[in-house]
Amino acid sequence: MKRTLTVCPYCGVGCTFYLVSDAGRLVGVEPSVTNPVNRGGLCVKGWNAFAFVHHPDRLTTPLIRQNGELRPASWDEALGTVVGRLRSIQERHGADAIMFASSAKATNEENYLLMKLARGVFATNNIDHCARLCHSSTVVGLAEAFGSGAMTNSISCVDRADVILVIGSNSTEQHPLIGSRILTAARSGARLIVADNRRIRLARHADLHLRHKNGSDVALLNGMMHVIIAEGLADRAFIEGRTEGYPALAESVAGWTAERAAAVTGLAPAEIIAAARLFAGGERGMIVYSMGITQHSHGVDNVRCCASLAMLTGNLGRPGTGVNPLRGQNNVQGGCDMGALPEFYSGYQKVTDQAQREKFARSWGVASLPESPGLPLTRAMDAAAEGRLAGMFIMGENPMLSDPDQAHARRALESLEFLVVQEIFLSETAALADVVLPGACYAEKEGTFTNTERRVQRVRKAVAPPGEARPDWEIICALAERAGYAGMRYPDPEAVMAEIASLTPIYGGIAYDRLDPHGVQWPCPEPGHPGTPILHLERFTRGLGRFTPADYRPPAEPPDAEFPLVLTTGRTYFHWHTGTMTRRTHLLDREERRAFVEINPADAARLDIRDRDEVLVSSRRGEVRAQARITEMVVSGVVFMPFHFAEGAANALTNNVLDDESSIPEFKVCAVRVRRAP
Repeated sequence: MKRTLTVCPYCGVGCTFYLVSDAGRLVGVEPSVTNPVNRGGLCVKGWNAFAFVHHPDRLTTPLIRQNGELRPASWDEALGTVVGRLRSIQERHGADAIMFASSAKATNEENYLLMKLARGVFATNNIDHCARLCHSSTVVGLAEAFGSGAMTNSISCVDRADVILVIGSNSTEQHPLIGSRILTAARSGARLIVADNRRIRLARHADLHLRHKNGSDVALLNGMMHVIIAEGLADRAFIEGRTEGYPALAESVAGWTAERAAAVTGLAPAEIIAAARLFAGGERGMIVYSMGITQHSHGVDNVRCCASLAMLTGNLGRPGTGVNPLRGQNNVQGGCDMGALPEFYSGYQKVTDQAQREKFARSWGVASLPESPGLPLTRAMDAAAEGRLAGMFIMGENPMLSDPDQAHARRALESLEFLVVQEIFLSETAALADVVLPGACYAEKEGTFTNTERRVQRVRKAVAPPGEARPDWEIICALAERAGYAGMRYPDPEAVMAEIASLTPIYGGIAYDRLDPHGVQWPCPEPGHPGTPILHLERFTRGLGRFTPADYRPPAEPPDAEFPLVLTTGRTYFHWHTGTMTRRTHLLDREERRAFVEINPADAARLDIRDRDEVLVSSRRGEVRAQARITEMVVSGVVFMPFHFAEGAANALTNNVLDDESSIPEFKVCAVRVRRAP
């Protein structure tokens, strides 16, 4: 048997384990006992991360649509078709009629190369990835406040915190190894505040559980900041020495008394006062959040308030403190770092900056690069539905299940003149494609992932890809070569990382020979630099931290007489994202086999619904069938659905309204009705 050390392909925690193989087939995993991220532990998904790799549904040959059906094709024919059709669109409609969607499941090197293909070969800044659907609010909000849109501290800082505020994060199910660390800290004496409408597992161990109304986070956080300022609990020395804009913030929250915040959030004034005193009273306070904060039409404002609360109490730049967004996918941090964003090259260098454009153009050997920021992925889907976008290249994403308003997503993809999908399974999105390119999964290639704490770690090949499938980086380079560009001839991903480091200051000291045994946390600006476990130690990346006031705006679609319930969505412990991998893992699929909707007992009684009844959940955008789960996990007036199940797709219901600043959809609040299925 062979043991190959690599990184888990699921959430952003970045656990490492050994893939155990026998005669070229994976047979199990063994967690790394020395890695500081998971310390010998794994969640149930990690323990089963080998099981989907050899599934018979794996794509093994390129497919081309002919007479309405996908037929097997050679690589030569498939690559020629992709380049020919994209070039044709570029010549007839212009380069910006094409959209490239990169992947948070692909390696750093692959995200960088697809960014290079889009900009350097096809001359468009229309490249984005699924951070647009999960943490684009974080990138905008934290970059504005601190100068960097990343997690400020390390996962190990949980162990040093005196008080932890978890808001909008079901950590034990979505980031289990961090969730268990928070529970351990709470048992060891840290005070725990959980702000979440659902009675999640963390809430059962919290000193204070705030079950505020969905979408009222700004009111809650403004109310807490009002109490902190009014009672003299703010860290004046930190504010005066390290921040700017405080007077505007103080003026903005002056009217947010506990009573006013309580009226909006549905909490008691005493709960808001208690939360403010508890958080401000700790010497080391940590804020942990995830998509319950970001996935709103006012997601950037939510992030601004988290940043302001941390600065107001001086909880930055020290162990056990910080603003710590938990990334949803294994390499969503790396996808952002690598410039798979419409306005940035790698390392968040702006495409509008002439000096940066010239630097990348020189390195890539092209005359010029496009100047204007491209389309965010959500705006690109709107453009496709309206006929303003003709071609799309999607690598490793499944917008047919992950995008809001599934009917809109289907309309957008079917309106395209040409759709290419690079995938490991024939996903719901790949089934609509004109060309499908079979990729290698994480266990079948070399590269790096960057986890939620900015730790760059090695991904290693344990087994060969099935059939004719190829690693994504090889496919991208072959497409560039077919398009007549000679600047993407690399012997291996290590050479790609060397190019990334030469162009990307925060990765300047990253090299494969430095990543053993446990990776390096960026910023790592030069060879020999030890990496940076905690950001903003003496000064913020932007110099002074910036307070930006945010006033409360309600969700875009409140409940009404026709649709009287609020739907919120998320994940379960046993499944991940659109289920492409976990639903092809027997043990995980056995544990959670079908779509369900959580309903409060009072609502169920009023609707004459019993536990396990078949129900129909409807919104203004669609209707799905699910199984009812009667539970006090949700409050009356709110229902919850996971989005993993194609046959009961929660995103057939969700609202496609976007945050004006980050273009993230409002997944967490929409109006629905529920009735027993006939």
